[in-house]
Amino acid sequence: QVQLVESGGGLVQAGGSLRLSCAFSGRTFSIARMGWFRQTPGKEREFVASITRSDNRIYYTDSVKGRFTISRDNAQNTVYLQMNSLKPEDTAVYYCAASRRYSGPSYEYWGQGTQVTVSS
Repeated sequence: QVQLVESGGGLVQAGGSLRLSCAFSGRTFSIARMGWFRQTPGKEREFVASITRSDNRIYYTDSVKGRFTISRDNAQNTVYLQMNSLKPEDTAVYYCAASRRYSGPSYEYWGQGTQVTVSS
């Protein structure tokens, strides 16, 4: 099993920045890919960004390209999401996820989520 704990959410004004962190523990050697998702009430969970552990392959959803940066620290078993130029529509609960698979839509492990609120 793998456990994930997010931190770094909060309230910020539009145009501001936040950095989310996700610490992994447990069978971390099994993780091939890490990602961030977000969800607002009444909507499905949305993919935000992902990064592979072996070769740093990175993907972003179009709405965050140029504003968000995903990175990882394998030694610390941590993945980050730097969020700049935040907009009110970025308001959501952000979830960290991990997968044993290098690619594909499924993630086996999830964190508990951290709230990000962007005020206008």
